[in-house]
Amino acid sequence: MKKIALLLVLMTTFLSCSIGDSDTYTNYVLPVDSYTLPEGTLEVGQIYQVKLKYDKPGDCFNYRGVYYYKVEGTKERLIGVLNDKKDGDTCSDDSTELTEVSFNFQPETAGTYTFKFYKGKDVDDADDDGNTTEDLFEDVEIVVNEAP
Repeated sequence: MKKIALLLVLMTTFLSCSIGDSDTYTNYVLPVDSYTLPEGTLEVGQIYQVKLKYDKPGDCFNYRGVYYYKVEGTKERLIGVLNDKKDGDTCSDDSTELTEVSFNFQPETAGTYTFKFYKGKDVDDADDDGNTTEDLFEDVEIVVNEAP
């Protein structure tokens, strides 16, 4: 009897999980609306919290982390907010508040770091370069000194 009960539980478990019906998601890097950086000069090896605020496009967008890209061979950091959305979902945008997230920054070497906060796409060709799909960034320089 126990074997039959176990077999029924296993069959129910396998039949209730449909392997062929997997959901697909589209990933988005969203613009940073505002940010809060540590005050003053930073020191190598210390950990500093950077706060970001962004406008979540709708209730069906899910926060997935901070997009933080180290440009190889430089002290540039590209920063945005990662979200995803289930394909086919329709969203309602009732939110008027910005969503706040944060990440930790730990400088590895002394020098001037440039944080490039993603601000969206240049859809109006504001700089008249003929490119209407150019990414826009706000650059902020942060000075890091060796620890005393």
